[in-house]
Amino acid sequence: MKKIAIVAVLICMFASPALFAQTAESTPDAPSSSTRATHMVQHRVNYLTTVLSLTTAQQAQVTTILNNAMASHSNVSASMKTAHTNLQNAIHSNDAAAMEQAANSLGAMSAQKALARAKIEAAIYQTLTPEQQAKMAQLESQGGHRGKHGF
Repeated sequence: MKKIAIVAVLICMFASPALFAQTAESTPDAPSSSTRATHMVQHRVNYLTTVLSLTTAQQAQVTTILNNAMASHSNVSASMKTAHTNLQNAIHSNDAAAMEQAANSLGAMSAQKALARAKIEAAIYQTLTPEQQAKMAQLESQGGHRGKHGF
């Protein structure tokens, strides 16, 4: 009887964090990922407009560039989450080959993300006038350009 009680208590202890995690993510106040992505794009466009005085046409171009980037970003993020999970599982099972494979996958995906960020920055840079490009270069040299850190 004591063993059954102990097992029941352990099951409740390990199951409760999962239950709370599910309810925390599904609260009506939590913004959806598409709302969050839209907000991030708008924030970035507003920032660039403020510091570089983007025209309305440039704002539209940058918005399109960033919206397209967000769509591909979510796919890579899901893959990275899976690779992190695989790495943790390999660590817990002490599987060196699986650890190496997961780490290599994470490295390759990190390189893909860095390349994607560089392409986004290049596309935005091409929409700028020479004066705006000079201002962007100045911001980058001062570390004030947000694009270095992605979204």
